[in-house]
Amino acid sequence: MQLDFLAIGDITADSFITVSDVRIDTDRDEYDAGSEEICFRFGDKIEYDRVDVLLGVGNSPNAAVSATRLGLATGLYSELGNDRLGNDTIDYLTRLGISTQYVHQNEGKSSNHHYVLRFGSERTILVKHEEYDYNLPSFEESPKWIYLSSLGEKSIELHHSIAEFVKQTGSKLAFQPGTFQMKLGKDTLSDIYASSEVFFCNKEEAERILTVSPTDVPTLMTMMHTLGPKIVAITDGSKGAYASDGTSQWYLPIYPDPAPAVDRTGAGDAFASTFTSALALGLDVPTALSWGPINSMSVVQFIGAQEGLLSRNDLEKYLASAPAHFTPTKIR
Repeated sequence: MQLDFLAIGDITADSFITVSDVRIDTDRDEYDAGSEEICFRFGDKIEYDRVDVLLGVGNSPNAAVSATRLGLATGLYSELGNDRLGNDTIDYLTRLGISTQYVHQNEGKSSNHHYVLRFGSERTILVKHEEYDYNLPSFEESPKWIYLSSLGEKSIELHHSIAEFVKQTGSKLAFQPGTFQMKLGKDTLSDIYASSEVFFCNKEEAERILTVSPTDVPTLMTMMHTLGPKIVAITDGSKGAYASDGTSQWYLPIYPDPAPAVDRTGAGDAFASTFTSALALGLDVPTALSWGPINSMSVVQFIGAQEGLLSRNDLEKYLASAPAHFTPTKIR
């Protein structure tokens, strides 16, 4: 079966530990102005409120869940350990309807497991990335879309393989860079940027990638197009989101939250994957832009990045009942 949507990226289990017996320190002169730290009493026992263990998460797995719920035939390429956590993760993805044909378990390796300290709607994540060898799978039929996001430090050659694969097969590439991919820089990944059908990041990430001082989003999108992406979408937090197809640019405010956010993990993944899914379903850029914030709004009402992801039917209900101001405005 040809996949509509193949997500590529690292996968982990997240243990969300909700805490309240902590202090947030904002008075840290030796650090950058405005930095905050979560503080615990040293050498003491600290009670936590609850723990939620979520399997199969990460930028790309989150995107795969999003695409599946929106009706696309979806698969995932990722590396796991050959351990109980890896087995449980594959079972979880299979139950969701995501093809695990290209999920590879590494003998003698552990699966990624992160710990998320939740305080209010914000979180601090304790991470450890296992080292895997990455190899682009062989496909009987090329996926229609490849969604590329966070990968580990031994993945540089995989990026070049993906760029060449897209060039040779005509698969469309959506690129949502993770921390390591942004650290590599636009020159090292120039072939990925040049091969991208659609590119996603937030305003601060765009400035970092382009190595520019604070710049307005329309200008950032124009600059990002020069790297190669045909479509560029940039979010700007509570100010809303923007998209450009290289000819026209649109702006859209956020979809109003029905209640205060519970957990903001995965809001960016929800936006980018939903936007990509809309394009994969044959919808135009303004419609894709209007879909993205709705799934972001829903995701932050739950712990973790997947529980709040919507079906196409539920998403379109939200769109039908959206406030009048929630419509893409052409700005250029």
